[in-house]
Amino acid sequence: MAQNEKLLRINKFLSECGVASRRGADELVLAGRVRLNGQVVCEPGVRVDLFSDQVQVDGSPVSHPAAGGSPGLDLTVVLHKPVQVVTTRSDPQGRQTVFDLLPEEYRHERLLHVGRLDYFSEGLLLLTTDGSLMNRLIHPRWHLPKVYHVLVRGQVSEIKLGIMRDGMVLKEGERLAPVQTSILRRDPGGVWLEMTLLQGLNRQIRRMCRDLGLTVLRLIRVRQGPIALGTLNPGQCRPLTPDEARGLRRAVGL
Repeated sequence: MAQNEKLLRINKFLSECGVASRRGADELVLAGRVRLNGQVVCEPGVRVDLFSDQVQVDGSPVSHPAAGGSPGLDLTVVLHKPVQVVTTRSDPQGRQTVFDLLPEEYRHERLLHVGRLDYFSEGLLLLTTDGSLMNRLIHPRWHLPKVYHVLVRGQVSEIKLGIMRDGMVLKEGERLAPVQTSILRRDPGGVWLEMTLLQGLNRQIRRMCRDLGLTVLRLIRVRQGPIALGTLNPGQCRPLTPDEARGLRRAVGL
């Protein structure tokens, strides 16, 4: 590939990654939501090197399909993220990261985390070297349902379940899509809910429960699209099977 073919304007780069249209990418830049090599991008005319530059949108890494390698050679793993582990490659506070949990055989792979789980949340987290898959999975157009098991303290009435199922408005003013919510069981320590999210707002479940007077005691992601957490213990990971990898790519139109 010629040198000038490696450099793309940031809006074309984001468009070809499936993040947004070129106009939408310009809007992301002007809103300060795009970083290039750790620095906020201020000018839509900035150019990106497909292979050496690191681009993030809203904190999530984005890579160009041309730099992602052959799909047949890519690696995608599912990790059971424990609580009190951060979803990032390095942490200025010195906290344990999801990449610290990887076995030695994966330490030298160019794995990227697909979205995030917050510090006190646990469960399924996908990591992949497949740039095109990564970009589809974080793009709102291809958002796959995510299923969570949530232990809450408080009274979970049918009225509160109905509010979540109908699509509530958070106190910050954000209107949510309906969330499929059901009671799994009632324990002495609280109520276990199963919640299926069709969108990906930051800390959405915790904010929903806060507004309904429910305290989240545990939050576990158990499924993303066709991929289930299964019997993985906290801190363990495994590669997707070939059938799982094909199914996940099909689910996002690849």
